Amino acid sequence: MHEWALAEAIIATAKQIAQKEKLKEVTEVTIKVGELQQVEHSILRFAISELKSEIFKNAKFRILKAKTTLKCRVCGNTWQFKKEKLDRDTAEAIHFVPEAAHTFIKCPNCGSPDFEIVVGRGVWLETLKGVK
Repeated sequence: MHEWALAEAIIATAKQIAQKEKLKEVTEVTIKVGELQQVEHSILRFAISELKSEIFKNAKFRILKAKTTLKCRVCGNTWQFKKEKLDRDTAEAIHFVPEAAHTFIKCPNCGSPDFEIVVGRGVWLETLKGVK
């Protein structure tokens, strides 16, 4: 599953940061997930809990959603991505390949598929707290 691969990357990255910062224990990790990724937070949370190592034994993992903002390169219109406006197959295609969004999403102002993803794509560690 897509979420398991993300969980592996999150744990590996958080572990690298903890080692670099010489943390004995990680107490909190805040993860931001771009809405366009359409990640199932419950599956991601479960995968993280199953994959976390000793340094994360008491860590609280917070998963936050970053709203997606799109900007048309043709007319300059800016709008919010709305997953609800997509059918199930389209949403699934974008979930696995976010770049496919250009095939299915059009500017609501001019109808162009040429837009940039300003915010809301990807997964990143927002904060990591621990004990030295």
